[in-house]
Amino acid sequence: RLRRGDLLAVGELAALAHLPLDTAVPGLSRAGAAAVAPPAGIPEAGPRVKPLGESEAGRRRRVGLNVADARHHVHVVGATGSGKSTLLANMILADAEAGRGLAVFDPKGDLVNDVLARLPADAAGRVVLLDPEDAAAPPCLNILDGADPDLATDQLAGIFRRIWSDSWGPRTDDLLRATCLTLLERRTRTGATPTLGDIVKVLTEPDTRRKATTGVTDPILASFWEWYGQLSDGARAAAIGPILNKLRALLLRTFARQALAAGPSTVDLRQVLDRGGILLVRIPKGVIGEDASRIVGSIVLAKIWQTVLHRARLAPEDRPDATCFLDEAQNFLTLPGAVEDMLAEARGYRLSMTLAHQHLRQLPDDLADALSTNARSKLFFGVSPKDAADLSRHVSPVLTQHDLARLPAWTAAARLVVDQADTAAFTLRTRPLPPPTPGRADALRVAARRHTATPDAGRGPRPGPAAGGR
Repeated sequence: RLRRGDLLAVGELAALAHLPLDTAVPGLSRAGAAAVAPPAGIPEAGPRVKPLGESEAGRRRRVGLNVADARHHVHVVGATGSGKSTLLANMILADAEAGRGLAVFDPKGDLVNDVLARLPADAAGRVVLLDPEDAAAPPCLNILDGADPDLATDQLAGIFRRIWSDSWGPRTDDLLRATCLTLLERRTRTGATPTLGDIVKVLTEPDTRRKATTGVTDPILASFWEWYGQLSDGARAAAIGPILNKLRALLLRTFARQALAAGPSTVDLRQVLDRGGILLVRIPKGVIGEDASRIVGSIVLAKIWQTVLHRARLAPEDRPDATCFLDEAQNFLTLPGAVEDMLAEARGYRLSMTLAHQHLRQLPDDLADALSTNARSKLFFGVSPKDAADLSRHVSPVLTQHDLARLPAWTAAARLVVDQADTAAFTLRTRPLPPPTPGRADALRVAARRHTATPDAGRGPRPGPAAGGR
């Protein structure tokens, strides 16, 4: 029997108190995530601010990210239904309204549909749409018509190697590189723009190969084709099989063939990025297949990167701000070289990357490390306990692993860059999307077909009234 003033050891007290230590106890609701007010300096709204949502604690106000600070890139993590897509759509609509160039990569399809239904009417002349479910043929973005043959070859080989790493060896890489460089050297002599389909023809058709290799001046390429011509039919078939089965599977899909290999590019991406264009790449895996979705998205991103590198010729203050929004970003970050190097270069060229995905297990280790370090603004919606443990270091000590695992829908933990400096974490709620405008999506689809299917489509989208904003 206990008397007043008795002292108990921890074990004795625990036995008497029967504290509910289990994760699930009938009738007991565990504490949810903490609500934390934004620190001083987090911007509210304005033409040079990307809207993110509203504060949850303290004075209710809007919160956003400065356009200049977005150049340090944004990492968004959130499961289906958490509010991630609403956040992305609001950011996209704000950039479009401000006249900043943007590109959206959507491997599910709903994000682009939501954006099309809500874009302003005056965006009609600025929209470029790639959509396998559109009735018209898509615009073409040919990776092999870039100005730098070595860059285009490195990009294409890098994309294929990353996507098919299990079956991509040194000989396959050598064959693809030699064929691309041969076709691009021929372009210099004849002006003929090669496509992905020409790679198949050169490797399989003796007459096409003879035309492509006649006049080759590079001694290494000449030596390569001499070796190739000496292979037996069986050895040649074994060597080119890994390339052919992948390229043919891709080009047998009408949308992919039209979007990537119909001829010269019909869209000037420099106009899109520099003059307020809106490139919407809707490539749902359920429609065109996972591999085709990854390749189309990766090649379009490679074309954007070819374009961005031209900004080296401009003074920093003359480079307009533009943004790539990549939902399920791990599907498209397949360019050769380290991702952290690409993100560092993109920052210098004023191309912001907003990189979203559902959970950390989707990311290879090198990509996870690159996003952790180089996408400095963080927005984490509700995540699994395991991901919460890994991500909590980005929001501590203000928020904890417990908070990240218990965020309600439409609520995110944020840690933003302000004036190039990291700030303390806080929580925000996403704002609902504005209601869709009836008929707007159909009207924009018609307008996009019109200016990407006419003879002057190569000049890119016409800037709207707001275009040119930075």
